[in-house]
Amino acid sequence: MPYRSNVPCKHPGCAKLIPHGQMYCEEHQSLHRNDRASACERGYGARWQRERKKFLDTHPFCVKCYEEGKLTKASVVDHIIPHRGDQKLFWDRGNWQPLCEHCHNVKTMTEDRYKEYKF
Repeated sequence: MPYRSNVPCKHPGCAKLIPHGQMYCEEHQSLHRNDRASACERGYGARWQRERKKFLDTHPFCVKCYEEGKLTKASVVDHIIPHRGDQKLFWDRGNWQPLCEHCHNVKTMTEDRYKEYKF
């Protein structure tokens, strides 16, 4: 097997050399672990898929695009107030809004990203 030289750690600003095939040095390994639960474990299983479909059938257009005078097909049911695991808020239809994927991604990265919600 041919020898492969060490490569820099992929963490931004880290220049530590690690064996080829690894992504991060020991110091940064724990920061980049994907410990997120699966979609089903987070509540987005078969029941959610059924309710999501019903909601999008009755609310077919993105509300953010509509406010801007555009008609864009909604593909995401967004929780207006992020539920953060609160099942009552998760299933509250008054907390749902139809969004296109673009508007949902923008909202998630700007409005929802760093807020702390306490239940």
